Amino acid sequence: MESSTGLVPHFSTLTFECKKTSFPTVASKFLARSFAISGIYLLAGCAAKAPDTKLPLDEPEVFSETGMVEVPDDWWLSFNDPVLDTLVELSLAGNFDLLATWYRFQEARSVVDRQTSFLLPDVEASIRSSLNRPQPDFVGGENVQLGISAFYEVDLWGRISALVDAEKYRAEATFADYQAAGISLSAEVALTWYRLQAAWQQVEVVNAQIDTNEEIISFIKAQFGSGQIRSVDILRQQQLLEATLEQKVLLESRIAVLENQLAVLLGRPAQNDLLYVPDSLPQLPPLPLTGLPAELLQRRPDVRSAFLRLQAADREVAAAISNRYPRLSLNTSIQLRANNFENLLEDWAYSLGGNLVAPLFYGGRLDAEVDRSQSVKQQRLYEYAQTVMLAYQEVEDALVQESKQLERIEVLQEQLSLAELSYRQLRIEYFNGLSDYLAVLTALTEAQRLRRDLLNANLNLIEFRVFLYRALAGGFETAGEVENRL
Repeated sequence: MESSTGLVPHFSTLTFECKKTSFPTVASKFLARSFAISGIYLLAGCAAKAPDTKLPLDEPEVFSETGMVEVPDDWWLSFNDPVLDTLVELSLAGNFDLLATWYRFQEARSVVDRQTSFLLPDVEASIRSSLNRPQPDFVGGENVQLGISAFYEVDLWGRISALVDAEKYRAEATFADYQAAGISLSAEVALTWYRLQAAWQQVEVVNAQIDTNEEIISFIKAQFGSGQIRSVDILRQQQLLEATLEQKVLLESRIAVLENQLAVLLGRPAQNDLLYVPDSLPQLPPLPLTGLPAELLQRRPDVRSAFLRLQAADREVAAAISNRYPRLSLNTSIQLRANNFENLLEDWAYSLGGNLVAPLFYGGRLDAEVDRSQSVKQQRLYEYAQTVMLAYQEVEDALVQESKQLERIEVLQEQLSLAELSYRQLRIEYFNGLSDYLAVLTALTEAQRLRRDLLNANLNLIEFRVFLYRALAGGFETAGEVENRL
């Protein structure tokens, strides 16, 4: 609908200024002429509708595994860990990243209110008063003017409504981002907490191994005078002791780092000490009900966010298309004029006008904006498809990782049992002069390593369950939502 005249014509510009004139008569004439012109465009078949786009992906029918227990919105309650419950609640109330995300949502709501205001007329009031010095041909005196004016754009093609809808979708997407951030934060708190517990358990294991290594050194030194023990055996055992002490130093460093991470997640300075009692890792809860893939899309806030942004882009396409059509605007004003405030209501006038403006030549930028908006919509479409695919992947990854981790733990337990049995047998043979101490040392080192690996494997199992809960979780109420509702 663009032309090459280089002009933006005013199809209808009607201005009435009268003094105590019949307003309904003027208004009816104005509306009749304006809508007669705009009706030509309606009959021409112009419609501000964004083209439909099909989602380019196939959905799986079911997940590979499922349990019988439904995942609660507060998924961390499944671990039955009161300390974790308290930590998550503190983080949801005090984490600064989450609070910033909440106020991004508040900002988006304000944008919706601002955009919605364009559906209503703009009304302004003005008052002016001045004193004029007498001139030879002018009496002079006081001059007072009081006026009220209003401007309103008629939403003929739904351009303004489309932009309002786009901002509403975007605000809803921002709220979904806030929910997704809450889920990620709760998962990060759970992971940090259980990694901290596993590190303390590792310290207990390493302390026991240090005691064992020191006892063996003492025993070897006591047997050294008999000539059955070589000095190199003492050195090798001392080397194993030092390696175990190094493990303890590394674990103490990891504990300090994890405590700092947990403090920041709670919104506290990293140097503040956390008051907690080291505990063991929890028992793995029963496998949750994964449900249908289609239900997952409705539940996950990151998927909802991607879909809502696609909807917003669709409405912006409609707005860009309607921007190529004529715009009808109405304006009216009332003015009171007098030489003093006492006579202000005696002399007044009003005007009623309207514009119907159609774009003829804008250098192609209106069509370019439509193309840009449609490209953005395609981007949002494929981003939504990718988000959906990743949601399916995260559930399947967590399921297979947990399943295989359970198998791995069984294998590690069997390896540990065999390694400890081998160590005890080789130790007896060594002190009976039937084997070399290097074999004993190798068996002891392997048994101690497997003990630590088994503890790490149990931690990984808990982590995979947290990943599964995070992949299945929907939104839950946070402190910000409660405060906003009140």
